[in-house]
Amino acid sequence: MHTLPKPIYRTGIGQDSHRFLPQDSLKPCVIGGLIFDEVPGFRANSDGDVVYHAICNAISSVTGVLVLGTIADELWAKHGITDSTVFLEEALKLLGAQQIVHVAITLEGSRPRFMKRLPEMRVQIASVLQLDPSQVGITATTGEGLTDFGCGDGLQCFCMLTTVEA
Repeated sequence: MHTLPKPIYRTGIGQDSHRFLPQDSLKPCVIGGLIFDEVPGFRANSDGDVVYHAICNAISSVTGVLVLGTIADELWAKHGITDSTVFLEEALKLLGAQQIVHVAITLEGSRPRFMKRLPEMRVQIASVLQLDPSQVGITATTGEGLTDFGCGDGLQCFCMLTTVEA
């Protein structure tokens, strides 16, 4: 009797955070691939998209290959690329035969007000990851002012993702 190989599941976790630039900054604030006009952008070499960066870090924890700090830094330094979508696309290439089956994201910050835009963000993230929006979960909290994020100084994101390899 021939048995089929069992699928291999992996779980990755990633985190990222950035402080906001001064209010008069012209740099756009990008979160989950969306622009939020009511707040300044983030202090970062890139667009500072904490959601895409956290996903990159979660992928790195699955593959063992650092994207942020190596691949992304090289793209920025050599080619001037600051779009975190490009970093995430590079991270996805590292998965090989592994396929993402679910992504869970949680944001902490008192600004911007992103609760109404979470469904749109979910669709955007799913599109970049080539997933159905039902495979992307997002939650958000203000942090009740207990951290710098909850006090409005920046934004923090955690990501957990699950992959399967048949």
